[in-house]
Amino acid sequence: MDNTAIASLVLAGLLLLLLAGGFWIALSLLTVGMVLMGLFSTAPMGSLVASTLWDSSWGWALTALPLFIWMGEILFRSNLSSNMFEGLAPWVNRLPGGLLHVNVLGCGIMAAVAGSSAVTCATIGRMSVPELQRQQYPLNLTIGTLAGSGTLGLLIPPSIIMIVYGVTAEVSVAKLFIAGIIPGILLMLFFSGYTALWSIVHRDRMPPPGPSMPLRQKLYHSRRLVPVALLIASIIGSIYGGLATPTEAATIGVMGALALSAITGSLTRETFVEGVMAAMRTSCMIAFIIACAACLTIAVAFVDIPRTLASWVDAFHLSRYALLGVLAILMLILGCFLEGISIIVLTSSVVLPMVQAAGIDLLWFGIYMTILIEAAQITPPVGFNLFVLQSITGKDILTVTRATMPYFFLLMAVLVLTVAFPQIVLIGPQIMR
Repeated sequence: MDNTAIASLVLAGLLLLLLAGGFWIALSLLTVGMVLMGLFSTAPMGSLVASTLWDSSWGWALTALPLFIWMGEILFRSNLSSNMFEGLAPWVNRLPGGLLHVNVLGCGIMAAVAGSSAVTCATIGRMSVPELQRQQYPLNLTIGTLAGSGTLGLLIPPSIIMIVYGVTAEVSVAKLFIAGIIPGILLMLFFSGYTALWSIVHRDRMPPPGPSMPLRQKLYHSRRLVPVALLIASIIGSIYGGLATPTEAATIGVMGALALSAITGSLTRETFVEGVMAAMRTSCMIAFIIACAACLTIAVAFVDIPRTLASWVDAFHLSRYALLGVLAILMLILGCFLEGISIIVLTSSVVLPMVQAAGIDLLWFGIYMTILIEAAQITPPVGFNLFVLQSITGKDILTVTRATMPYFFLLMAVLVLTVAFPQIVLIGPQIMR
């Protein structure tokens, strides 16, 4: 067994041991990187680790990260969810599925201003679940629509996951944002379509439709959606129109979120401080993981693991579709134990060279990977959306997981469509150019 093979086994074994032992993900990545450099290369470990940690901590693209996180925290503490429910309900209560569509539309809107799956799911869920239970909507659809649609926070821009992937893969974050719009809308259509179909088939389990409402009254209720619609338009429009970088758009978003929170009366000294501190904790955690992952990336490059693994995979003469299938299984397995950011930084040093060698567009692969991480958000045992809904509904994790499974398969269906028709992902950035 050659030196690289032994290093690969040490990498996998030590990393699994540290993660299973409950070590911080960032420190686990850093430790494994230092062990690899110390045992399997002659590189100056101390100076390399110090310079890598520094270089990976000040990238300009990363400045958008804490701003978008802060914007999501501000809106999480505002009255946005109740305003969206009241504004959307009159338009959908007569459709098959009724108010369940508020979960899908509300999560789609929240995703466009939050950038986080868990925040999207929690913000909409804490408002809609009590109301849907009061009106006796089926619990499995209430949970399923929230769990599935909550993952839109990763795909519809601005997305924290896309920022991390863009920095790691050196792909334009703005193009990733635009590439995620059409797949995100497609997912919403799939979720609403399945909900409507289920409701038609199981009419006896659905509450009666709500009262009809004249157009003028619907428009009157929709006035509550205007501020958040303007906020979304200012963020996505400024990026798409080339008027602002993602960082500048994030600044616009924070200012708009503060103004929106102040208008709705939810901006107080206490909520402001809570939002800043929560955003700081999350941003520091992500930045620490990215910096330590960069050290592991340097280490595996010195040991020559990526090239060796790429050659090993190439020896099997896998087609592009077979390679994507293998990577999908790997990502879903990792998603059972790790959250999305950790999956990206943990696999990038090995997976990205293989993907490039296969001639796969890294921009397209970023959306492919994001959809897989979305699916990981609703798979046990570490599905964050499952935990959020368990706390909101009070149901056991098995009940929540069972209700979520149809929406997991819908995610897989959209994933297959993006593989069969790559233009679903690529047409947005092409128009942007």
